[in-house]
Amino acid sequence: MLKTKEQLTDLAQKCISKAKSFGATDIEVSVSNSISDTINYRNKQIEHSDRSEILSLGLTAYIDTRKSNVSTSNFDEQNLEILTQRCVEHAKVSPEDKNVSLPDNNDFENNPIDLNLFDKTNLTTEYKKNFLKEMEEEVFSNPKIKNSNGSSFSENKSNFIFANSKGFCAGYYSSSFSVFCEALAEENGIMERDYEISVNRFANKLDSAKNIGKIASERALKRLGAKKINSGRMPIIFDRKIARSILSTLASAISGSSFARGTSFLKDALNKKIFNENINIIDDPLIPSALGSQPFDSEGVKNKKVNIIENGILNELFLDIYNANILNTKTNGRCGGSTNFYLENGTYDLKKMISDQKKAFFVSELIGRAGDITNGNYSVGASGLLIEDGAITYPVNEITIAGNLKDMFKNLIPANDLKFKSATNSPSLLIDGMTIAGK
Repeated sequence: MLKTKEQLTDLAQKCISKAKSFGATDIEVSVSNSISDTINYRNKQIEHSDRSEILSLGLTAYIDTRKSNVSTSNFDEQNLEILTQRCVEHAKVSPEDKNVSLPDNNDFENNPIDLNLFDKTNLTTEYKKNFLKEMEEEVFSNPKIKNSNGSSFSENKSNFIFANSKGFCAGYYSSSFSVFCEALAEENGIMERDYEISVNRFANKLDSAKNIGKIASERALKRLGAKKINSGRMPIIFDRKIARSILSTLASAISGSSFARGTSFLKDALNKKIFNENINIIDDPLIPSALGSQPFDSEGVKNKKVNIIENGILNELFLDIYNANILNTKTNGRCGGSTNFYLENGTYDLKKMISDQKKAFFVSELIGRAGDITNGNYSVGASGLLIEDGAITYPVNEITIAGNLKDMFKNLIPANDLKFKSATNSPSLLIDGMTIAGK
């Protein structure tokens, strides 16, 4: 059972009192308790089962513009006292940094709204096992699916409190449920794999077991008979589950720390046009029940919807207090980075996007990390489907796609198939003029 709000608050306040008695001028404390259950299932039986419970505390002590951090999972009163004292003593000898500060009082979210982030449902092991069994049965209903790489059902519930010496103290419960299924298709002795995943704050809003299994097996089957293709330049269509990785790279490139250090290829792009004018990219932490939602950031700062890219123009960065101070601006409640980060739908139907291509490549999987935020270079292994004369012809593997993110952003055209399936989401994307390295 999770610790209550009152129990976590009491721990936080005790640490604040102790730190004050040791001479800290300001203090921040975060206390969290999480319980996770995961069942791994393969070939009609439970392969592995894990349960973990974590109670953790993080303390930051300030001596004017000096600070120090400690963390612990040992809540013995004597240990907390020793740890707090050490943290304050370390702060006293830390170097001064004029950019170190707590938020202004009017920046705090003193009346956090309930975003409906917690599912009180207690799922039994039997329920999860039956879900996984039904999903696997659907996978094996196709005779070309010879094996499974396994499936899993994970449940996480947590409670979190953040408090500081300025009087802020708030927190919230949250939950997430995720189901993963990976299928192995085989033909002529060659095996191909693919997967499907469903994640939601609420167990009853997960995709059905049969549909998850069906999608995983269909994707694996589409990979059979994969060929290599010649190197060249052509349009690339990124499947929406892959397209969101481009947004993740963008988020890293426009973090406050990247701009403060001057290490982003977009360091001079603020208030400039970096996408075409019909592109809008939003970060919204206040969407009820969404996976990236939070009523305040990890510094207690109030959250709001932010138009990161508006009509192609970079309007905002992801800013916390420290990096905002370096950049001589204000935090926008993004300590911890993006929340619900998404690219708005375009008007292009995906089927029409495919049928309009003389020759193009549809990316269904990326292999490895892509995108260097220091120079904007983009290069990554990929597999997917070749498009010829407006129709998908055959699967392709063992290629590399490459380009530069600045060019990719300018040439990006979104489809109209956006779905919120994670904290970062995008519709399918068409990007012209990318390089494919094949045979």
